[in-house]
Amino acid sequence: MNDSSWGAPPRTGYWGPPDQGPAQGAAPAGPAYDAQDALYPAETQPMPIVPDMPEVPREPMPSASQPAPEAPRAPGAPQTPQAPQKKSAGRDLGAAIGVGVGLGAVIVASLFIVKAVFVGVIAVAVVVGLWELTSRLEERKGIKAPLVPLAVGGAAMVVAGYVRGPEGAWVAMALTALAVLVWRMTEPPDGYLKDVTAGVFAAFYVPFLATFVAMMLTADDGAMRVLTFLLLTVVSDTGAYAIGWRFGKHKLAPRISPGKTREGLVGAVTFAMAGGALCMEFLIDGGTWWQGLLIGLAVAASATLGDLGESMIKRDLGIKDMGTLLPGHGGIMDRLDSLLPTAPVVWLLLVIFVGSG
Repeated sequence: MNDSSWGAPPRTGYWGPPDQGPAQGAAPAGPAYDAQDALYPAETQPMPIVPDMPEVPREPMPSASQPAPEAPRAPGAPQTPQAPQKKSAGRDLGAAIGVGVGLGAVIVASLFIVKAVFVGVIAVAVVVGLWELTSRLEERKGIKAPLVPLAVGGAAMVVAGYVRGPEGAWVAMALTALAVLVWRMTEPPDGYLKDVTAGVFAAFYVPFLATFVAMMLTADDGAMRVLTFLLLTVVSDTGAYAIGWRFGKHKLAPRISPGKTREGLVGAVTFAMAGGALCMEFLIDGGTWWQGLLIGLAVAASATLGDLGESMIKRDLGIKDMGTLLPGHGGIMDRLDSLLPTAPVVWLLLVIFVGSG
């Protein structure tokens, strides 16, 4: 049997029985037949149409935003190390440093030139901090803590602490709280309790704690005491940031502040204790290095708690920063968070160790 006896398979549209071909010389009927089939021999006719095959799914090509899949490695081949991702500080570090240096220059200049000017700097910081806090409370929670009596009473509280000491600060605090209660009576009673409660809290949290900085200034070496307080707080924050950013792995309080780590706390304690020993030895009259170690430890604890405390407030309010006044830092309250609770701690320990004079 030669090759010609195999015949061609029936084409689409052929109506005859499958076991018989068409009659010789007759054209098969159907749409698949073309007039050219009769003109050209079978050897030159087009290939039969192949039925459609199911399409094999293709993997999508990686886009610019998605990394290409890693090629499979041969068994035993070493794995190619991936480049480690750089950690981000989360803020504009250049702006933060520039603003910090500028604020530090203003504070130091006012501290060592005229003490009364520094008291004015404290009062301005208190008023701005109260404005930020009350504004965020009203925006996020609808709490209307009266700003006018808080601002006037807060500034008066700082001055009273500088002039009359702790007694003056307590009296001014009581009068400010009373003014908040009375001022709020001029509006409808709805929300009165929450508004005055927030107002009394704000009066204690911002101006009353800041008053202890003014009271440090009344001592003979008051400028050095305030400088020690500021240096230790900044050194504690710097140590926590530097060590935590480089080595931090274990979260300190993830529900409150996910960025803080236990390693950062160790850095804060180490830096603050070393700075405290140096400050008490060389800046404070009658101070010794071991007292500085204790003060540094207390500063690290109070600064960390103060930072966590404001983080708790901001989480409750659903905000990242209290304000935008200071580029790279946020608002004034974002810089006072660790300073405010640290002020009474340093004031008290300095009075215990070297006296109030």
